[in-house]
Amino acid sequence: MRDFLIDTNIWEYWFNPKREPQHSNVLKRVAELRQQSENDKNPFRVWISSVAWGEIEFGYQVQSNKDVSLETQFKQFVHSIAPKEFIIDKHVTPEYGRIKAMLFENVPKNKRKSLRPEQIVDPITSKELGIQENDLWIVAQAITRNLTLVTNDKLARIREVTGDELYVENWTE
Repeated sequence: MRDFLIDTNIWEYWFNPKREPQHSNVLKRVAELRQQSENDKNPFRVWISSVAWGEIEFGYQVQSNKDVSLETQFKQFVHSIAPKEFIIDKHVTPEYGRIKAMLFENVPKNKRKSLRPEQIVDPITSKELGIQENDLWIVAQAITRNLTLVTNDKLARIREVTGDELYVENWTE
């Protein structure tokens, strides 16, 4: 069984019973994986990205009505799962650079310097691709450690350029 890198949105669904039906679907998938892990005697392990921790912290910092007890409960919940923490290090940065470069291959060279991934536009349809910088880092981490990325994000363009290198599951479906 592969290890799983859990994206921020899945942590939220896993924790929050008010987020139905995603919450129930995540709980069901976790129970299945734990059972499979016991049967195979292969541990069910989850990871959290330092980028996801940053997104979680940002979410609480920008709330207009900060609920400190809910924030504390959420962080305690994540810690209770005991995920391995994955930081951005010298092994992840080459993968990040490679994926980002592949995304920019179809962007005209005279426009590349000023663009961030969020600003990439499909040269054929002129539609913004909706790529987030944090997603690039998390995907690079998943590929670097050969982890299955668990997310509710589509990541369509990123998945196009990474192909079979990136394993993705959506536990909310």
